[in-house]
Amino acid sequence: MYVVIAGGGRIGRYIAKDMAAKQHEVTVIERVASRCEQLVMDAEVLVIEGDAGDVRYLEQAHVDRADAFVATTHEDDDNLVACQLAKIEFGVPRAISRVNTPKNVEIFETLGIEAVSSTRLISELLENEFSVGELIHLTSLKGGRVQLVELRIPAGPSAPAARVVKDLDIPHEAVLVAIFRGEETVIPSGDTTIEPGDEVVALTTPELEERLTAVLLGR
Repeated sequence: MYVVIAGGGRIGRYIAKDMAAKQHEVTVIERVASRCEQLVMDAEVLVIEGDAGDVRYLEQAHVDRADAFVATTHEDDDNLVACQLAKIEFGVPRAISRVNTPKNVEIFETLGIEAVSSTRLISELLENEFSVGELIHLTSLKGGRVQLVELRIPAGPSAPAARVVKDLDIPHEAVLVAIFRGEETVIPSGDTTIEPGDEVVALTTPELEERLTAVLLGR
């Protein structure tokens, strides 16, 4: 896989090193000369000193053949422009961006950019810690068309009975990814049982969230 990263700061540098260590081809576009020098020393990646919001540097990085474009700077405006150029001018199939201000997430997702907001994710994880029987959004994929969600099955007198996955009317467009049961992590199959107190993680579409919730809660 070929990945172009806009921004060679702490986050961009980590991603570049990790992807290169996994034998992927990586190019980083970074404005600051000192960061470029550090990147060259730290990882076996191609480093271009320049502005990822300038088509000239995207051309130098051969973004037109990239499998993914990742924007990691601390400026949402810069990340948005770079991702838009990568998608529109160079046809990159997948653009992922760090989003520093949570209220901007919707803008990125509307434009087909996969938005990653650490602030929003932490808030949702905190909410999830105290939510039972309520579907929690962990993150959005494919511009919001797919959601990674988690549902904690209630325990106690009102809890639904334990049920086998293959007996549930789970929508075809939804996939159960994992079940957290205390300290145990279960990768579900058709014979897996969903029990009271389980935390179920699934991939689904926004249109099917209500139906999936009802099925998992036995309603």
